[in-house]
Amino acid sequence: MMMRMTMEQASGVTSLLDELAGYGSTADGGVTRLLYSQSWKDAQSFLAAKMSAAGLEVRYDRVGNLFGRMEGSRKGQGVVLTGSHIDTVRSGGRYDGAYGIAASLAAVAFLRSAYGEPRRPLEVVSFCEEEGSRFPLAYWGSGNITGAYSTGMAQRVVDPQGITLAHAMQAAGFGREDQPECLRKDLAAFVEVHVEQGVILERTGGRIGVVETIAGQRRYVVTVKGETNHAGTTPMAMRRDAAAGAAEMIAMLERAANRAGEPLVATVGRMKLMPNIPNVIAGTVEFTLDIRHISETLLTGFSDAVIGSFHSVAERRGLELDVHAALQARPAPMDPVLTGRLEKICSDGGISYRRMMSGAGHDGQMFVNCCPTAMLFVPSKGGVSHSPEEYTAAEDLAYGVVVLAEMLYDLAYEETLT
Repeated sequence: MMMRMTMEQASGVTSLLDELAGYGSTADGGVTRLLYSQSWKDAQSFLAAKMSAAGLEVRYDRVGNLFGRMEGSRKGQGVVLTGSHIDTVRSGGRYDGAYGIAASLAAVAFLRSAYGEPRRPLEVVSFCEEEGSRFPLAYWGSGNITGAYSTGMAQRVVDPQGITLAHAMQAAGFGREDQPECLRKDLAAFVEVHVEQGVILERTGGRIGVVETIAGQRRYVVTVKGETNHAGTTPMAMRRDAAAGAAEMIAMLERAANRAGEPLVATVGRMKLMPNIPNVIAGTVEFTLDIRHISETLLTGFSDAVIGSFHSVAERRGLELDVHAALQARPAPMDPVLTGRLEKICSDGGISYRRMMSGAGHDGQMFVNCCPTAMLFVPSKGGVSHSPEEYTAAEDLAYGVVVLAEMLYDLAYEETLT
């Protein structure tokens, strides 16, 4: 089957990404666009102009999510929404999030030019935030659209500089009651395309990853308390060493994760010792714990078992232990009908693909309880992400746009939602 959009027509996505990367560019070649920062505002304004130039009706909602809409011919039909997030981690790459927006805009602009008005409305969205890089929460954009969050939360969330989310939002021109509410109850489907952020497609030679499930996550902050004392005068047998206890816990975690096997992963990503002095025994250690699996049952069982083993270590060593749950995200299975449709598009078009899970979290997981949701990946060179070294070849970017355009045509022009 010939695809409606050619690879040449899809190749413009690369130049759009290059332009977008100029907003928040860093000296090391990366991109930093934190929520409600000036670079974030400038990037959203740039995208709004691009949407308008493509003939889309542009609007922002109350938290700063940006939409470009192509109206449908059949009134009262649910909206087919596609897009991703505009924010980045500090000194991140130019593809994470941004590619999903650029690809969606390229696909919808092509469909409008080639086929005119769809039956169902089509909207491109640039979510205001997903990463959690500035404030201690993630999915602020998609979470407000799906009802997981509300703007009333913004007074209680503070960044490292002591600025509340509400203040930052208002300073950026959002959060006003006269602006459109975020919650959407008119969505017929959501489709997100994203760089893989892993090595599976590159190593297996697949052009497209058809995501079956986004892994569930458990995140904890673990605090181990012992006794600060002199490193030279305190006998080993008389120590309540928080660092040694934390080290035993972390080694135990790695062994347990290896025994559990794929697809479970467990990571200690941040660690802080106090007082953090070379000749002083650490009295307190704080570390983060990130555990992911596609099965809610196995994720919960593993997490509970690991935390139980941490308590056993603490008790044996005479340490105090506090475990704070920072995030509990359930696994998010994609819609089987839409997933099957993506497979058929790839198969009919002669595009190599594979079904796979996503170990990273995405905006798509916020939509699974609101509307049928699908997600597709394109390869990431070396699996590198959240880094200036993040890279996806132009040809792979174009393949993603071609498949996305075909999917959006089916959903909005042919209404193949069932």
